[in-house]
Amino acid sequence: METPNRGYERLFGGDDLTVGATFPLTGTREERPDVARELALAERLEDLGFDGLWARDVPTYWPEFRDAGQTFDPWTWLSQVAARTEAVALGTASIVLPLRHPLHVAKSAASLDRLSDGRLVLGVASGDRPPEYEAFGVSEAERGAAFRESVRVLRAAWTTDFPEVETRWGRMDGTLDVVPKPTRGDLPLLVTGNSRQSREWIAEHGDGWLFYHLPDDTLRDYLDDWRARTDAPFVTTCTVELADDPDAPPEHVNQGFRAGAAWFREYFRDLDRWGVDHVLVGVTGDDRERAYERVASDVLDAL
Repeated sequence: METPNRGYERLFGGDDLTVGATFPLTGTREERPDVARELALAERLEDLGFDGLWARDVPTYWPEFRDAGQTFDPWTWLSQVAARTEAVALGTASIVLPLRHPLHVAKSAASLDRLSDGRLVLGVASGDRPPEYEAFGVSEAERGAAFRESVRVLRAAWTTDFPEVETRWGRMDGTLDVVPKPTRGDLPLLVTGNSRQSREWIAEHGDGWLFYHLPDDTLRDYLDDWRARTDAPFVTTCTVELADDPDAPPEHVNQGFRAGAAWFREYFRDLDRWGVDHVLVGVTGDDRERAYERVASDVLDAL
């Protein structure tokens, strides 16, 4: 982006690895999380120095998937978080573009960006829950094409006054505009996973690539390929379970590791050396606040 917003600058403006966390911070994924606890923990993570807070977009709850995200609509939820925080980046991980009209996305995202004084970073995806496509009347087979068209509408709506654009969702003939515009004239888009696109397309049309936790060798291969195409940011995720023994070796857990703080410090240094720009950290256990405090003090502060 030519003029990145505050959120993008917070995450990617320096040379060092930055760290964020994903809602629900308290761990509840099948029912409504406690609002007061979630917001208090969001404030606490900003105080601890976390650089980003990320909300997921899960339009419907599918029990077979066993995960309702943070339950609340990401635009509404992040507006609450924006009112309770000051400088931390606010991210979506990620808006499912084929299931939403792009003009609604354009207006909601620009509104949140304005209300947060330019802190929104928009992760976008094509979706991964098959029943949702039928529920929304969207062709699962065409979600890749719909994703590309949606990105085209978003860019036009944010960067052009009274745009002229025609897609499967409808036609704007230059007599209508979408307001407000973002704080910096555009919004950063991080393509999530492959989103049914080629890497060439992602590098050309995205402002970064957000990929799920990968084995080390695979991650390094992805990073080498990405850096050969672009200098745009690369974002990944990692579950962090800190063992009581600071020197404990790593054990694999879902989307991450259980290990001692010493190992995690070296692992995060490796991520930085390999070219990762931002990592979304998740924690486990009954006391999530204490878990995040330990990550901050025992791992991040020592980097």
